[in-house]
Amino acid sequence: MFKTNEYFEGKVKSIAFETNDGPATIGVMAIGEYEFSTSSKEYMTVTSGKMTVKLPGKEQWEEIQANQTFIVEPNEKFQVKIKEETSYICLYK
Repeated sequence: MFKTNEYFEGKVKSIAFETNDGPATIGVMAIGEYEFSTSSKEYMTVTSGKMTVKLPGKEQWEEIQANQTFIVEPNEKFQVKIKEETSYICLYK
């Protein structure tokens, strides 16, 4: 069944579910700056809005638009800046 998650005092919310390809979450992020940790490989696709991300090992921030995907390896941290409410889907491998 579905599991709901809430982070950063409710500014990031997601619903976890199972896909044919494995576990996933869909969620929304309010305006703000956040740091996330991974425990498995994550494929994050922005579905509306946009986010600016700083991926592990990178010096530059990168803007991710709707329908674009970025990948973060397991046991890493990455940072995001949200300037407008943004939704995403994240697949875990």
